[in-house]
Amino acid sequence: MSTIDHSDIAAPAVTSGPEQTHLRAGFIPLVDAAVLIAAAELGFAAREGLTLDLVRDVSWANIRDRLAFRQFDVAHMLSPMPIAAMLELGSNPSPTIAPFALGRGGNAITLSVRLFEAMQALTGLADDASALDCAKALSRVIAARERDGERPLTLGMTYPYSSHNYELRYWLAAGGIDPDRGVRLQVVPPPMTSDALSAGAIDGFCVGAPWNMIASEKGVGRIVATKHDIWASSPEKVLGMRPDWADRNRDSVLRLIRVLDLAARWCDDPANRGALADILAQAAYVGAPAEIIRHVLAGQFALDAKGNRRAVPNYFVFHGAEANCPSRAQALWVYSQMVRWGQVDYSSEAAAMAASAFRSDLYAAALGLSERPREEAVADPFIDGRSFDPADLEAYVQSFGAPNQGATA
Repeated sequence: MSTIDHSDIAAPAVTSGPEQTHLRAGFIPLVDAAVLIAAAELGFAAREGLTLDLVRDVSWANIRDRLAFRQFDVAHMLSPMPIAAMLELGSNPSPTIAPFALGRGGNAITLSVRLFEAMQALTGLADDASALDCAKALSRVIAARERDGERPLTLGMTYPYSSHNYELRYWLAAGGIDPDRGVRLQVVPPPMTSDALSAGAIDGFCVGAPWNMIASEKGVGRIVATKHDIWASSPEKVLGMRPDWADRNRDSVLRLIRVLDLAARWCDDPANRGALADILAQAAYVGAPAEIIRHVLAGQFALDAKGNRRAVPNYFVFHGAEANCPSRAQALWVYSQMVRWGQVDYSSEAAAMAASAFRSDLYAAALGLSERPREEAVADPFIDGRSFDPADLEAYVQSFGAPNQGATA
C-alpha cells in the first residue's frame, strides 16, 4: 500500500487489456473512510491480488471531479453522490455507481457554545435535552432573532448532495425551522468546520467524525444531535466508481468488494478499535488525536467542554446489520429528500434512475449470495415519527407538501 498526497494528479492507469489490479482510491479524512484505509493498510487488498493507492483529498467536489476525469478508479463518497450523478444533478455530473456501502453512522450536528447557551437562556433547555427538543429550542431562538432584526444563522454542511445536508434539513424541519428561509446553509469542507465555528464564520454544522468532537473538545461547539437520532439506518459513505470502468474490470470489482467485506468485519470488532484509531490518527489519513477517534468509534461523546457526555450505541456500524449492502430502499429515501428540497422533480423514471446507482447485484455476486437482499420498508423511525416504505414512494414525497428550493450547486 502507498499513500499519495492529494496534490498528486498523475494520469490514471491504462484500463485496456488485462483488468486493473492497481487501483487509485480517493478519500476524505474522516473516520468513515476506515474500511477503505484498513483494506490497504492491513493487507486485505494484497491478499486478493489488489494494490490500493489511497489519495487523501480535501473536498467532495474534488472527489466527484477526479473520479469523473479518471484520476481516481474508485472513491470514498457520500451516499447521495452516485444518486445525484445518475440524475445528472450538480456540476460536472458523470455516471457513478455504488456496489458497496462503507458503513452507517458517524455524523452529528454541532452548534456554537454561544448559540446553545442562547437556546438554554430562552427556553430553559436542559443539558441532556433530546435532539428534537434542541431543534425546537433553536426554532424559538431563530424566531426571536428575526423579531430583533438580527442576521440569519449560518450552518455548515459538507456538500449539497450529502447525507449531512439532508439530515441537517430533516432535523431543522422536525423542529419547525424552514432550512431555506430560517437559516443560511453553506458548504464547508469537513476538516475546516471546527475552525470555521471557532472563527465565527458559521454558527453550527453537520459533519462526520471526528470533527464534531474536535469542536466540543476545543470548547467552541456543543453537539446537539447525531445521525442515529435522525435516522439510525441511514447509509453514510459508499464506494463509488464509474459504471464503464466497473464493466471493464468486473473481476477486480468483485475482488475489491470481498476485500472491503473482510476489512469491514475487522473494523467492526470492538477488540480492534485501539489499533484502528492509531491507524486513522496518522497524518496521511484522518490526522486527528487517536484518543478522540477511539471515543467516537465507541460512541462515547464529549458533548461540550463542561464535562457533559453521552453514549450512543452503534454510533459506527462498519459491517453488522447489512451495513455494507447498497439497498434500493436507501437510494429511494435519498431521492425523496432531493425532491422534498427542490433539487429534482418527482417522476417514476427519475426514481428508477436513482435506485440504479446502488448496485446490490454486484454486492451479492461478489459475496456469493444466492439472490439480492430483500427490499422492505424502513423499520426504524425517523426523528419526526415518520416511517418510509419504498413501495409507497410518491405518497411519501407528497406528504411533505410543496418542494422547497434547496441548494443545488
